[in-house]
Amino acid sequence: MSAPPAPRFCPQCATPLALIALQEDGGLCERLRCPACAWTHWNNPTPVLAAIVEYEGGVLLARNAAWPGRMFALITGFMEAGETPEAGIVREIREETALEVSHLDLVGVYDFQRMNQVIVAYHAVAHGEVRLSPELAEWQRFELDEVRCWRAGTGQALAAWLRSRGHEPQFIDFPRG
Repeated sequence: MSAPPAPRFCPQCATPLALIALQEDGGLCERLRCPACAWTHWNNPTPVLAAIVEYEGGVLLARNAAWPGRMFALITGFMEAGETPEAGIVREIREETALEVSHLDLVGVYDFQRMNQVIVAYHAVAHGEVRLSPELAEWQRFELDEVRCWRAGTGQALAAWLRSRGHEPQFIDFPRG
């Protein structure tokens, strides 16, 4: 999941956008704006759902087919219009792994500014036979003491969840691809 590129043209009148500073909420704020019709690109963060999937007593982590190397991470996806975050993460787990969720708890909400995202992370207890979607290349089940966290985004959620289970997280560097 990568951050979408900023628009170059106004969606209302097709004029090229420019960085224009205006007073907003008591301060000067520079944003992409249309100099012709005053349309503003707000660049709000995108909500992303993430799941720490507890499966057969361990944590299921998966490797995205587009990633280089063998880094494993949480099941993630975008929330769709008309669904709750809870329904969205249950859907993502089912779509990406074919597992059914029997229990779901909110872990927390995490900032991921590099991707302009806000991550809503859940702990999900899941059952069934893993069948990966084409977007995932492989999966592994890790014991809690084998799990390694990364220092940004969903890695912070995983670290918080491990601490809540009495395990001090170990961190690794997650290479940028």
